[in-house]
Amino acid sequence: MYLPQEIIRKKRDGQVLSAEEINFFIQGVANDTVSEGQIAAFAMTIFFNEMTMPERIALTCAMRDSGMVIDWGHMNFGGPIVDKHSTGGVGDVTSLMLGPMIAACGGFVPMISGRGLGHTGGTLDKLESIPGYDITPTNDVFGQVTKDAGVAIIGQTGDLAPADKRVYATRDITATVDNISLITASILSKKLAAGLESLVMDVKVGSGAFMPTYEASEELANSIVAVANGAGTKTTAILTDMNQVLASSAGNAVEVREAVQFLTGEYRNPRLYEVTMALCSEMLVLAKLAGDTEQADTMLNEVLNNGKAAQCFGTMVSGLGGPVDFVENYDKYLDKADIIKPVYADIEGTVSAMDTRAIGMAVVGMGGGRRVATDKIDYAVGFDQFIRLGETASLEKPLAVIHARNEAQWHEAASALKAAVTVGEQPYTETPCVYRHIRAEDLA
Repeated sequence: MYLPQEIIRKKRDGQVLSAEEINFFIQGVANDTVSEGQIAAFAMTIFFNEMTMPERIALTCAMRDSGMVIDWGHMNFGGPIVDKHSTGGVGDVTSLMLGPMIAACGGFVPMISGRGLGHTGGTLDKLESIPGYDITPTNDVFGQVTKDAGVAIIGQTGDLAPADKRVYATRDITATVDNISLITASILSKKLAAGLESLVMDVKVGSGAFMPTYEASEELANSIVAVANGAGTKTTAILTDMNQVLASSAGNAVEVREAVQFLTGEYRNPRLYEVTMALCSEMLVLAKLAGDTEQADTMLNEVLNNGKAAQCFGTMVSGLGGPVDFVENYDKYLDKADIIKPVYADIEGTVSAMDTRAIGMAVVGMGGGRRVATDKIDYAVGFDQFIRLGETASLEKPLAVIHARNEAQWHEAASALKAAVTVGEQPYTETPCVYRHIRAEDLA
């Protein structure tokens, strides 16, 4: 029998906690026998003293096991159960293409996603711009759609990793969010509760990333790979660039529109294509659906070009309550803004930098994200046809096209965008879309 305060004292004094002590504390969080004050103290001791890798693995497993852990055995999927998670960004619509692409190659992707957080767009908010799409189906429907379409993207249910919900809420109000051990456990506990066999983690780097520096992003990626593999789920992390908007659009309906265009071949942003392919290839290799990345790339291009990936997306949308002809007639169903017109730079010149976080906040400011949890999302607003770093802004080449509800909103968004994009004579240094892969063997 342990006492929560003695576990807190031990960690406060810089000692290493046993898996049994961590499990006891987290079970107390889940069943409300540990108070909010004790959670706050526990988080603060970890913030100042950090955790060893075995402690991080124990914390992640305890939080994963604090609620239901899905077992897909009864579904007889007939293929590997795989998933991807991103630390979030602006114009990061990869999940909407990646899930169907993997499904079309023989994988099964039961993806549990989140809403927008701060400047980052949320996959669920994007999907809710599709009329009728149900992000909270029953577990039976979730399983059946995953089996039928090969992919189902839904929201977190209350019985998955409930301890994380309490711990995160307390961290949020006690200045203990930005800690590698706690971030790792929070991300992975929810993902691993979904019954995955393998996971690819997309860790963003740059001005729109969650972590402030390349080194911090790399440290988080290393932690996630070590902990997830230690917890029994094969995991790779890929460091990808978020120094500019990833897709050509940022918003909700505008990103869904771009995702469908990507899947059907109508339009594919080159950077979005490169990052999506890198994540998908790693998923196929990790799940043993492809022997190497070259074979994986061939498979992925085939399912994009023959329409199979788009078909999987359409089956998922209709299976979760959306229109049966959404892929064919997406423009009929997606809400449109009242004012859609371009914004130009004040001077002609090369685009050398973007404050991607500020662009994400501009979407929030238009109503495309939330300032507080109760805010209602306006799915139609946002930006598309973004200029890319290294391109020349001119009267022929706008910074972006703004989708706004009224003139005042358009002008506010235009001012925010012009302030966030550096145009002029400054030299532009190109950064890679994909920096590096971090695999379990790299950490040995």
